[in-house]
Amino acid sequence: MRLLVAEDERDLNRLLQKVLTKAGYTVDGCYDGEEALLYLQGTAYDALVLDVMMPRKDGYTLVQEMRSQGMDTPVLFLTARDSVADRVKGLDLGADDYLVKPFDFDELLARLRAMTRKHVGQRTNTLTVGDLALDTAQRRVTRGGEEIALLPKEFAILEYLMRHPGTVLSREQIEDQIWNYEYAGSSNNVDGYLSRLRKKIDEGRGEKLLHTVRGMGWAIRPPAGGKAP
Repeated sequence: MRLLVAEDERDLNRLLQKVLTKAGYTVDGCYDGEEALLYLQGTAYDALVLDVMMPRKDGYTLVQEMRSQGMDTPVLFLTARDSVADRVKGLDLGADDYLVKPFDFDELLARLRAMTRKHVGQRTNTLTVGDLALDTAQRRVTRGGEEIALLPKEFAILEYLMRHPGTVLSREQIEDQIWNYEYAGSSNNVDGYLSRLRKKIDEGRGEKLLHTVRGMGWAIRPPAGGKAP
């Protein structure tokens, strides 16, 4: 999943990016509301971690503009303001959740998981396609009960595919979702990751789940007669 962190305290911003990246997210960071809006207009994010008090455009104004422009990106507010009135204002303007500084990073991660689950109508942290299961909280993948060890980028790509079962995702879509703006490598890396991922997921098994659609991209599909929940 790809996140945007908009926080003007640079040390906290960098720390948030580090923690979220370690948790498996692809993360971009910015330091004011105007810059955040440009990021949001140029990229589809799964969630926005947003400080309320920022220069150029505060968090309340940013959320209001996002919603008026039809952006439904889930928003988690971070703020030092802990009054009920402040929380109510943010939620009424279109934020999805609120976390008061200082906060525990485990709680931040849990709230992000809950918020993004709700956004896509998912009730648990586990994605399943056929006998393949991916636990986003435990960072664990199994097939038929057997654990599969994945590299962080392999896990992220598989999660993206499993969030869109049956949908053919192009090389460009995968690259945009998994790598942030600081990435300067070649898109051929996507092919390499998918090749290794297919071996880990499907090799030696009768039913294949990860499919290449020539000239278009890749898709995770449940086995014949099965279905993705």
